[in-house]
Amino acid sequence: MLIIPAIDIKNGKCVRLIQGDPLRETVYSDDPVDMAMRFEDAGASLIHVVDLDGAFKGTPVNRDAVASIAKSIAIPIEIGGGIRSADSVAYYQSMGISRVIVGTVIFQDSFKNIIDKFLNILIAGVDAKNSFVATHGWKKVSSDQSIDVIKGINTLGIHKVIYTDISTDGMLSGPNMRALGNILSEIKDIELIASGGVSSMKDIEKLAQLEESGLKGCIIGKAIYDRRIDLREAISTFGKAVL
Repeated sequence: MLIIPAIDIKNGKCVRLIQGDPLRETVYSDDPVDMAMRFEDAGASLIHVVDLDGAFKGTPVNRDAVASIAKSIAIPIEIGGGIRSADSVAYYQSMGISRVIVGTVIFQDSFKNIIDKFLNILIAGVDAKNSFVATHGWKKVSSDQSIDVIKGINTLGIHKVIYTDISTDGMLSGPNMRALGNILSEIKDIELIASGGVSSMKDIEKLAQLEESGLKGCIIGKAIYDRRIDLREAISTFGKAVL
């Protein structure tokens, strides 16, 4: 299972938010590039990067920081946050970034028309609160059930999905195993990445039990920064999968 450390960038700094709330912020580093290099040194084979300012604004903001990370490490990164146009996807592709995360914009006709062009690098990001999809930097909660949205994404030919449970994100309360289990039991043709709530090696062990059902990995943020999880140990113990 892929163990994927997270770097969330806000105002050029490496931060973590509680449940996506910009008013509940902890700054862990002034240098996201240095953090990415540490993660690479610990054995990570992929780093999850989020442009938080971009997510809130609706268009990429921290492009320079993302570009610096991509140039400074040998492993791939995936980038999300405010990517709502073909131009944004093309820009990140031109920077050599191999995985670009997009949300429900994927259903807009203007975007659907270019999915085939970028299919090899697109990952769908589905963020849910109480099983309902949240958008616009988690500020808006829709009436759409997350599992139905994921099924719709599958029909578009995108099978890589990052599922973030907002209620557990940054809370160190454990992942939402029930929601993940439901998704995997109902949707077979999926490469699912879990995000939110991972607080211990025991949590990772629980997630590893879903590998046979289609779980490909988990994203870990706050637990690494707070030293509840040693990234090197987690990768050594559970991170046998590669991209």
